[in-house]
Amino acid sequence: MSETLGVDFDEDDLRALAGPRSFERGRGYLTAVTAVEVGDGWITATVHGTDAYQTELALDGPDGLAGTCDCPYGMEGNFCKHLVALGLTVLVESAAVPRQRGRARTRTRELDTWLAGLRKDDLLALLREQVAFDRQLARRLELRAASARGDVGEVRDRIRELLDAAPFARYGFVEYADARAFGERAWQVVSVIAALTAAGQPQDAMSLCREAMQLLGQAQDAIDDSDGHLVRIGSALAEAHLDACAAARPDSDETARWLVGHLLSDLDDLTGIDPLDYEDVLGTQGRLRVAELAADAWRRNRTGWAEKHLMERLVSAEGDVDGWIAVHTVDLAADGSTHLAAARALDSAGRPDEALHWAERGIEETCNGVAPDVALIDYLCDRYGRVGRLSDLVTLRRGHFAARRSLAAYQQLRTAAQAVGNWKAEREEALALLRADLDQLQRPWHSGPVLVDALLDDGDLEAAWRVASATRVHDRQWLALADRMRDVRPTDALGVYLRLAEALIGQTGNAVYEQLTNLLLSVRDCHSRLGTEGDFTTYLSALRAGQKRKRNLMRLLDQHGL
Repeated sequence: MSETLGVDFDEDDLRALAGPRSFERGRGYLTAVTAVEVGDGWITATVHGTDAYQTELALDGPDGLAGTCDCPYGMEGNFCKHLVALGLTVLVESAAVPRQRGRARTRTRELDTWLAGLRKDDLLALLREQVAFDRQLARRLELRAASARGDVGEVRDRIRELLDAAPFARYGFVEYADARAFGERAWQVVSVIAALTAAGQPQDAMSLCREAMQLLGQAQDAIDDSDGHLVRIGSALAEAHLDACAAARPDSDETARWLVGHLLSDLDDLTGIDPLDYEDVLGTQGRLRVAELAADAWRRNRTGWAEKHLMERLVSAEGDVDGWIAVHTVDLAADGSTHLAAARALDSAGRPDEALHWAERGIEETCNGVAPDVALIDYLCDRYGRVGRLSDLVTLRRGHFAARRSLAAYQQLRTAAQAVGNWKAEREEALALLRADLDQLQRPWHSGPVLVDALLDDGDLEAAWRVASATRVHDRQWLALADRMRDVRPTDALGVYLRLAEALIGQTGNAVYEQLTNLLLSVRDCHSRLGTEGDFTTYLSALRAGQKRKRNLMRLLDQHGL
């Protein structure tokens, strides 16, 4: 990173944002960057391409480096080649950035000082001049003026206008490129509602806030909000509503009804309101009313996600583990994952025996041929290990392996069985299952038979080689076998390496060249063990002659003495 030089990004950040293609194309535009201006947290420039494009890098955004460009590709929300060119230009001149940012801060302070020293008439004249020039500024100030004079009707009309997505829509939908403009306009709603609260009209602010949430929710389905503008506005509206409620001290019963209704609606995804934030506003009676309304809603729809989530939040806040379990386990997952959540909650409450009971129930109650959740198996095995129930641990691992037939499950069974001194018998049964899978195979393995991996993991190399020779295995497994057995089977290993190398010779790319080079080193080692170095020299010469146009491959071979 170049943070010590004044910018906290580097070429890797630009490449990650733009992608390899746009990054490389951006390198060709370094001489097209003009009019670079550095501010406090932003850098702008004009980049000349098909047209003169205005670019801006935001250095201190919530997600780190970001950028905008008014080229067609940038308008779709992409980090384009023009932004790459600006970023690379900044990195070249990064030593000057701290000084330029410092100058920007100084200019801001000097502007503040100048404005503070103007007479009222001069300041008003300046503001009127800007209002006449900037229509967006005029609209914002008109809205603030309506809020300040308490004209709720005017404010409501303007809020509806600001949250109307129609002016930004094309064919009934606001595309990604236009969503930001809509979001910038919609942010004005938050500030004007906050101003109403500050002006001593929190009841009106509260009402308008609720209406604004509804309008924003209605607009959401017609907007590509990939960047999350609406969610951030919804969250800000939620904060403004809470502030208004804190100032207005509304009726607790009415507030409880609104809060529960809101939390059970689709709008909650947009605003992210936490009911616990309203504890002071609601008071004791209001909190009890929220709990009552939430419980009624949950009883009517016990499997509803919103009802369940709200109840879990409320009972968790009360420390009611039994209540949380009662809510959470109404709809038990077939794989036992719900049982596991209950067990962990009881563990946290210091009730390990009940936790163990729930976990064991999870294993017993898995149904419809569904294998138990791996996390549940691991949890229960850990508990059995800690209390010395090793026999039960082996039984559980045996069942898990029988259901999964994976190398990881085989390794876990081995560890458990070795702890009780019974691995020999368990291994025979496990390998018999894997051989049966091999005999019943109807289609090729995606990553090779687990039997070969298990034998390799056990170090039973000759058995693994025999299985591999008698069935179809993955190249990954052949390579592992050749690597581990070339000291005792150099001729067989050489055949494997040559076959794998031939498959790569017609391919390109640095990753392929790395693999091919490693295989050739192994081929050389096998020839050395067999005393046939001359054959390798002939083979390598022919390969180099046929692949001489691949300069990166030739360079790698030279580096490794091939």
